[in-house]
Amino acid sequence: MELRHLRYFVAVAEEGSVTRAAQRLGLQQPPLSQQLRALEREIGVPLFNREPRRVVLNEAGRLFLRSARAILGQAQEGVEEVRRFHRGEEGRVAIGFTSSASLHPLAPRLIRAFRDRYPLVRFEVEESETYALLLALEEHRIDVALLRIPVARIPHLSSHTLASDGLIAALPRAHPLAAEEAPLDLSALAGEPFILYRRTDGPGIYDALLGGLQRAGFVPRVVDEVSRIIAAINLVAAGRGVTIVPASMRVLHRDVVAYRPLAPGPLPPLPLNLVHNRANRSPAVANFIEAALAVAGEG
Repeated sequence: MELRHLRYFVAVAEEGSVTRAAQRLGLQQPPLSQQLRALEREIGVPLFNREPRRVVLNEAGRLFLRSARAILGQAQEGVEEVRRFHRGEEGRVAIGFTSSASLHPLAPRLIRAFRDRYPLVRFEVEESETYALLLALEEHRIDVALLRIPVARIPHLSSHTLASDGLIAALPRAHPLAAEEAPLDLSALAGEPFILYRRTDGPGIYDALLGGLQRAGFVPRVVDEVSRIIAAINLVAAGRGVTIVPASMRVLHRDVVAYRPLAPGPLPPLPLNLVHNRANRSPAVANFIEAALAVAGEG
């Protein structure tokens, strides 16, 4: 049994006339009558009572009409679903964030913009360390990631810089430098106990920070290394030491942590990169990247 036989049957049942159904379907009447009889022979049950100038569904035909409409509806929905998938309007996008990227104001904006435009796409979010996210991209467990590191030298990965984030100092509220308002010279932190983000977990921030501190004339006295920047801020809040974080992190623990802007100099802004695997051909992922670039371009 073919779908066209079901369409023919439904048209005749709804029109109550082979002639009108043939006109509706763009067919000749004799071939349509032959197709109906072939359908009845295949099923083994007559579906119509044939009267002069009309055909009328019998009880078996009325029962079969419900099934035929349901089958045709499911087939059409399947066609529409695959078309939506091909256009990137349906499917899945899995995105990974580092802790610092997740707190950047651009992150919720681009997710909201994408969800507003493509509400049928299933969205999954994962927060992890940089190397874990890079591995997940390589293994196609996530589709895109917001990271702080460049990936130009990593095979199969491409990136787009969406924004940049200045670096600021985070100090305990009781620290002598916390109350000052002028931009802080980085050299003023020489000798302070430093809490650093481990390089294995965040090479982008770690390398930028170490290089900047060395250009400022000192090597930091590291008292703790943590796997996430949020953990570093928690230790600052506990009075353990000081740290340098992206400006987007200053929303955390503002009652016990003071955030000081840094004087222009050795620490350049930290990029926020949208990274994806070049082998990923998902239309939904392509739409997400396009939407993210549009949101970033709006500023």
